[in-house]
Amino acid sequence: MRRIIKGLLWIVFSLIPLALLAFIFAYAWLAGSVAPATGETSIAGLSGPVTITRDKHAVPHITGSSVEDVFSALGFVHAQERLWQMDVTRMAGRGRLSELFGDKTIATDVFIRTLGLYEAAQSSADSLAPADRAKVDAYVRGINAFIDSSGPSFGSKYSPEFVILQHFPEQWTAADVIVTLKLMSVTLAANIDDEVLRLKFARLGMNEQEIVDLLPPVEGDTPPPLPNLQQLLGLPTGTIKTGAIEAEKQFAALSDIMSTGASNNWVVGGARTATGKPILANDPHLGLTAPAIWYLAHLQVKQPNGTAKNLVGVTLPGAPLVLLGRNDKVAWGFTNTGSDVQDIFIEKINPANPDQYQAPEGFRPFEKKRVEIRVKGSETVSFDRRSTRHGPVLPPEYRGLQHYLDEGSVASLSWTVLAGDDKTIAAGLKLWDFANVSDFQNGMADYVTPMQSMVIADVDGNIGMIAPGRIPVRDPANQIMGRAPSPGWDAVYDWKGYIPYEELPRAYNPADNVLATANTKMVDANYPHFLTFDWDEPWRLERIKSLIYNANQQTLETNRIVQGDVYAGAYAVLTPAMLKLVEGRDDVDLTAIKQLKEWDFIEDRARTEPLLFNAWLRFATKRILEDDLGDAFPSYWQGRVDAMMRWLGQNPGRDWCDNGRTPEKESCGDVLALSLGDALKDIETRLGSDRAKWNWGALHYAYSAHRPFAQVSPLDKLFNVTVPASGGAYTLDRGKSTFTDESNPYRATHGSSYRGLFDLSDLNQSTYIQTTGQSGNVFSSNYRDFAEKWSNIEAITISTDEAIYQDGLQGIWRLNP
Repeated sequence: MRRIIKGLLWIVFSLIPLALLAFIFAYAWLAGSVAPATGETSIAGLSGPVTITRDKHAVPHITGSSVEDVFSALGFVHAQERLWQMDVTRMAGRGRLSELFGDKTIATDVFIRTLGLYEAAQSSADSLAPADRAKVDAYVRGINAFIDSSGPSFGSKYSPEFVILQHFPEQWTAADVIVTLKLMSVTLAANIDDEVLRLKFARLGMNEQEIVDLLPPVEGDTPPPLPNLQQLLGLPTGTIKTGAIEAEKQFAALSDIMSTGASNNWVVGGARTATGKPILANDPHLGLTAPAIWYLAHLQVKQPNGTAKNLVGVTLPGAPLVLLGRNDKVAWGFTNTGSDVQDIFIEKINPANPDQYQAPEGFRPFEKKRVEIRVKGSETVSFDRRSTRHGPVLPPEYRGLQHYLDEGSVASLSWTVLAGDDKTIAAGLKLWDFANVSDFQNGMADYVTPMQSMVIADVDGNIGMIAPGRIPVRDPANQIMGRAPSPGWDAVYDWKGYIPYEELPRAYNPADNVLATANTKMVDANYPHFLTFDWDEPWRLERIKSLIYNANQQTLETNRIVQGDVYAGAYAVLTPAMLKLVEGRDDVDLTAIKQLKEWDFIEDRARTEPLLFNAWLRFATKRILEDDLGDAFPSYWQGRVDAMMRWLGQNPGRDWCDNGRTPEKESCGDVLALSLGDALKDIETRLGSDRAKWNWGALHYAYSAHRPFAQVSPLDKLFNVTVPASGGAYTLDRGKSTFTDESNPYRATHGSSYRGLFDLSDLNQSTYIQTTGQSGNVFSSNYRDFAEKWSNIEAITISTDEAIYQDGLQGIWRLNP
């Protein structure tokens, strides 16, 4: 016994202190990777010295004597603060995530490598004019200067992710920059999902009216009737091949990338503002990440004559652009237009030769290239990348496609993001020089993808809008019009060119002195070209109009309030419709019903009603549709107000509420009563039986997930950033949830990634905020310091006045040639 006690004492007094010492040493080593606020280094290729002043919010104010020098410094700063984020992004764009994360991302890599996204980026980089390429190369030199630097005397040079995963970055290239931008197009592309859904519905035997019930057009759109897709595409009949859901789950990591986007923007003319000058507002809605997608910066080029040119706003780490923000005379904000720039084509394989597919003139050979994907901790995965005249052949398991198609066919994809002559970055490089709205509208001709609805204002008082991008023209005889996969063997469905730049949507100084977009239909019936039939539901735009279009004497503060608005107009229509169908029943919770009847449709985080209704909507959608959609249900499952109004209405395409898996005939009231019970039970399981503690913010918190440590406990607690959040899927302050996430179906995974408000009477009074903080290093005090401000709809200013931004500065870096 004495020997045992001695051994225990030795452990206590020897091993534990050693372990503690090792922990302290490791912590200090990793903490040493935080970028110092002050320093000095040399970068080859600079034409003169550059200063980087980090203000009290860690926003860098970068000043140099040329655009190229400033971009080199921005590349250096991005690498200091966000190199892990940048490296994961370019590895995703290269289709090499599996080298970092193992077999979980193989399907994502297969998809990206199938597209040939990085090859397209390389072609785009090679197609740039020499002056534009020089600017991109200058930015790349700044990134590589950090990678090549010696690092601190004690501590890791790279952030903890690199150390933990033992991954070290390769040198950057111009193609890495372009693929970073192209991945934004991948994120914002939603049409492919709608096409696959309609294919699934047709394979399930649904007629056109039933498909319209599930994916209805917005009011005022009159798409042509869909042809019988089952006949046109030669879809099989009978039971769906098993394993479709499992096939889709392979692409979970890809779904995180292709999370789609939504946004609000508007611009108010001086006739409606207190200062007599325009006010511009923008808040792009994207998947929430830690660190934030965006990085705030002020770039300044000092001219030989003593004047300066400024750009201020959000940059995308990995690219030398202020994508959203302002220069000295113009401010701009983007929303995703949602134009249809993707078409899936079903290609028939030659029964006599599987290396050929049918084209209008006969059989053609697939183009083939052998691709190898290295996998961390496992064997290399190889596959043949095939392409047709339309584009790459999609992986058979993508969205479960091959489970719905005939065995003798495959799906190929046409997509503007794969254009090798994409010079979108060249349009962004011109932002320094635009002096007015007209300059901006005329200067976006190089812009290809993703199509954005851009509102603009200038200091002279002009406002405008333009939606640039490469948009395919389709044949008038094409009745599908991008809504579903098309027969690849019929030339009628081929693209017939692109809408001329001069004929893209634009507006200039409208009579009512206001412009706004929010991803829904943004052209009227007189617009001569087709953009899409899959617009977002119009609820957010209608709310903007109700708050902005009739208001005068507007200020930055009144517009800030609009950005933070959490009234759910969609639920103001749907909730009464659902309540009416359970009215008078004795099998529903009357307390919950009373609360919902008295609800004013404000989705405040402190309120109970938003939680009750969103849970009810989630389970109602499941009970109504799961039996009809089967394996196709998970990829459809989200809140869809316009569609549900059709399912519950008088003349739906089928009796959606009746459960085909039971002998009884259920009414919509029956299903809604049952789903309300499901919802209450679900909330009780998560929050307990004391309803006084039930509130929206308890389960609806903004969840900014780190890649990859969101999936690793307990590192997720350290690296993720979470804050309580108001709002929902249909509010201006958006906080969209993921209904398919059984463990956390109400937390906000998609929201306002940045808010900008611009006062054209004094641009230095403009405000900015992003979701987490400037640093991408979890040990930095600036990793999450914006989160609470963002949650509370607060913001910061970024002045171009040196005397102002040096007040409370964190430090100054000096870069020398």
